[in-house]
Amino acid sequence: MIAADQGHRRGSTHKARGMRLTDHRFTVPLSHAEPDGPELEIYAREITASQHSPEDVAHLPWLLYLQGGPGGRGNRPTSLGGWLKEATASFRVLMLDQRGTGLSAPATRQTLPDVGDAAAQAEYLTHFRADSIVADAELIRHQLVGGPWSIYGQSFGGFCALTYLSFAPAGLREVLITGGLAPLTGSADRVYNATYSRVAARNDEYYARYPQDRVMTTRIMRHLETVEEVLPTGERLTPERFQMVGNFLGGNARIEALHYLLEDAFIPTAGGHRLSDLFLAEVAAQVGRATNPLYAVLHESIYAQGHATDWSAWRVLADHPEFQPAAPEPLLTGEMVYPWYFSQDPALVPLAPVAELLAARTQWPALYDAEQLARNTVPVAAAVYSDDIYVDRDLSMETAAAVRGLEVWETSDYHHDGIAEDGEEIFARLLRMCRGQEITVPRESGPLLS
Repeated sequence: MIAADQGHRRGSTHKARGMRLTDHRFTVPLSHAEPDGPELEIYAREITASQHSPEDVAHLPWLLYLQGGPGGRGNRPTSLGGWLKEATASFRVLMLDQRGTGLSAPATRQTLPDVGDAAAQAEYLTHFRADSIVADAELIRHQLVGGPWSIYGQSFGGFCALTYLSFAPAGLREVLITGGLAPLTGSADRVYNATYSRVAARNDEYYARYPQDRVMTTRIMRHLETVEEVLPTGERLTPERFQMVGNFLGGNARIEALHYLLEDAFIPTAGGHRLSDLFLAEVAAQVGRATNPLYAVLHESIYAQGHATDWSAWRVLADHPEFQPAAPEPLLTGEMVYPWYFSQDPALVPLAPVAELLAARTQWPALYDAEQLARNTVPVAAAVYSDDIYVDRDLSMETAAAVRGLEVWETSDYHHDGIAEDGEEIFARLLRMCRGQEITVPRESGPLLS
């Protein structure tokens, strides 16, 4: 058992461009059901505005930030801006590296072999979902804060926030969520049937703005079928892997970045037109998972409760032929994860057997408590983006109706990365909603749809 006064180590503090940054490390059990078993070290960075004196900071309430993912480490801010600037005006922010990411026991092709064979690695990674992340957060809260704190969950961080509300609501003062209302029930197939349609609509919107880019993406796809183009990481770029640049479509400003990427695609050479080194390097940065392998390994398991995901996105793809590489004008894909990722990405190839075992696993515990959410008393405010291609609007509203008192701000002004576009305003508005300072209609829990 880890004693509250033994599991926390405070590190150094330094200042950087309007911020005061302090390192914290915590010892947590790998399995919270076995507190005397193997342990992990979890890292978090405390961020406060340097305009506050240390004496003032000591009296500020805490806000835990839960990053998107899965597999994404906490933000590494280089200056105080966006939502973080707004938050640090009244909070001391704890930026958590969720277990398996960043400096918190990173789980990669380099570290996982130390756990054992593929079966041992798969079993190990079952402890890296939202339920374990929330249990880590509760242990940290007891060691660092004592009383309730506020939390802010972006994307997958919002999924974690719903798990927190389900199993440890007493630790929460208020909850803010952006683009992260997960479906509470059903299989991952529901998610992908919905999001394929959203991605297709976003493709159409993009090509209406840049009709020449539809021609260009098809040209690139056909070129890659017959010409070997190699990414800086040494492997061949395939047509289906190129389609992954559709991740750009999930953002407001990033949609322009996709256009600029395609502008750089071809360069004339003595042997004919080839894809430019600039283009290949930029594509590699978008389609490689070396920096966040858990995104691919655990992605579908974030929806699993008592059933196998069985490569859901890959199976559902059969019902959406417009995304097939052989389609006349194949569409770009989004966040979907396919089995072939683990044969084409060097960072994922060693993890292919682990991914197969996780995709076949059926013994996944519940991530949400519908009864607890239906009687929730913690103030919750969520931004739902009408055209979000990652977290479907209709599924989000279904979840919102199942959480008592949850206030929704639905907007079509932003896409999934809204906080990168206008984080200060979004954070401030959600905080006002939590505190009853916005005019909203109170929401009671409705029937939970399956």
